[in-house]
Amino acid sequence: MTETSFNELLTDQIGNEFAASQQYIAIAVWFDSQALPRLAAHFYAQSIEERNHAMMLVQYSLDRDLGVVIPGVPAVRNDFTLVVEPIALALAQEKQVTAQIEAMFRAARADGDALGEQAMLWFLKEQVEEVASMSTLLTIAQRAEDNLFDIENYIARETATGATADAAAPGAAGGAL
Repeated sequence: MTETSFNELLTDQIGNEFAASQQYIAIAVWFDSQALPRLAAHFYAQSIEERNHAMMLVQYSLDRDLGVVIPGVPAVRNDFTLVVEPIALALAQEKQVTAQIEAMFRAARADGDALGEQAMLWFLKEQVEEVASMSTLLTIAQRAEDNLFDIENYIARETATGATADAAAPGAAGGAL
């Protein structure tokens, strides 16, 4: 395995995606404890999606014989006061992941790694969707203020559309959940 900037960032990103998954579980559990089942279900699903992203990066590493290291994850935030707090945290997390993927794309380009650069294109497209979705959810939560049923109704109406799998998505090691 050749160590390049891109390969080092790839290992880091596997950990970042697992950390995002764990944070979304903590957010989902908090919403569950607040008797907000739609928000909880939304964030449980987000957790699975982030786990799948990590496993896509693992599969990419396996396919390219880059070697795989599964890093540990830092502690997550579990306590919130207002319903907007975990959503704002999720939006900040998605923006951070976007910056990380952009850095990976730039590193692949600098390393002359066309395959790495190409692999990051799907993740960049995905991050546009993730940031937009979380930004909208935060706006809805801010507008709803104390009427939490408005947020629950929004989630039920707008996000439970039975989305289909993205046929262009990379494969996930062990299969996507």
